[in-house]
Amino acid sequence: VQLQASGGGLVQAGGSLRLSCAASRSSVSIGAMGWFRQAPGKQRELVARIGTSGTTNYADFVKGRFTISRDNAKNTVYLQMNSLKPEDTAVYYCNADGNLSGWWRDYWGQGTLVTVSS
Repeated sequence: VQLQASGGGLVQAGGSLRLSCAASRSSVSIGAMGWFRQAPGKQRELVARIGTSGTTNYADFVKGRFTISRDNAKNTVYLQMNSLKPEDTAVYYCNADGNLSGWWRDYWGQGTLVTVSS
């Protein structure tokens, strides 16, 4: 399955962006989906994750500012980012758990750059 992310860009501090990530149709069954990010010189970190039933979990640094959602019919996950801060600047990667013939593995999108100016 391929994950196609979009929605990144340049925004001023305090602004908003909405990221989308669509999983291509395939024989892989999609489970939990999520967003990670990686800032220059830092390790990739979890931002938010959502299960197939809608259960969510967020990193502490985005709680109250970001909202993750998904459309199961479209195998698409969204990340609404509000009150953006310069420290949110990073490449954001979407992620999905996929099951093919009983085997689970991680799938990753290509990343979309979010730049927040002060």
